[in-house]
Amino acid sequence: MRLSPALLALLPILACAPLGPTASLPYDAVQGAGDPTRAAIYSSAYAFNNPGGLADPAVAARASANVEYLAASIPHDPRYGFAPTLNGLLAQAREALHTALGVAPNAAPQLVVDGLYGASRALRAHDPEAAERALSPIAFPDRAATLSRLTDMPALPQVAFATAAAERELTGFEQDRVGGRRGGRRS
Repeated sequence: MRLSPALLALLPILACAPLGPTASLPYDAVQGAGDPTRAAIYSSAYAFNNPGGLADPAVAARASANVEYLAASIPHDPRYGFAPTLNGLLAQAREALHTALGVAPNAAPQLVVDGLYGASRALRAHDPEAAERALSPIAFPDRAATLSRLTDMPALPQVAFATAAAERELTGFEQDRVGGRRGGRRS
């Protein structure tokens, strides 16, 4: 196997890069067979970029969990290494969501994902007490405030921009792959 000179030049940098915390999505993140990361990209882009997309707090919780997952996992997933600038955009989106939802600084991504998915399930079942219990106090110090913010999500332009960029990149990559240009982006 022969590696390209560009990849060889990046190997020392990649070998030294610290691996940050990652996250995984729960069993119900994708209905049926599918790629959870792909589903998280498309569903979060739809929720954050469409009028009324976040009007349902259960949808807002799920979309926010998906952004947390994407920001934590895409930088470590070689399948989605086609858009290196996306990592920075998703990190900024994650920070904006943490501020908007009152997520504790340095909260583990998996705690955030699990809490928001649990809250989403409880909100769908019309059980606000269970939604509050689903949010770990370690990640969500003021759980009632987080639920209130999910009910009335503010405009989050950084999140909308990052999720739309992720969707564009993924769609372009898939079109390139289908069109036979597996080696790179369209020109």
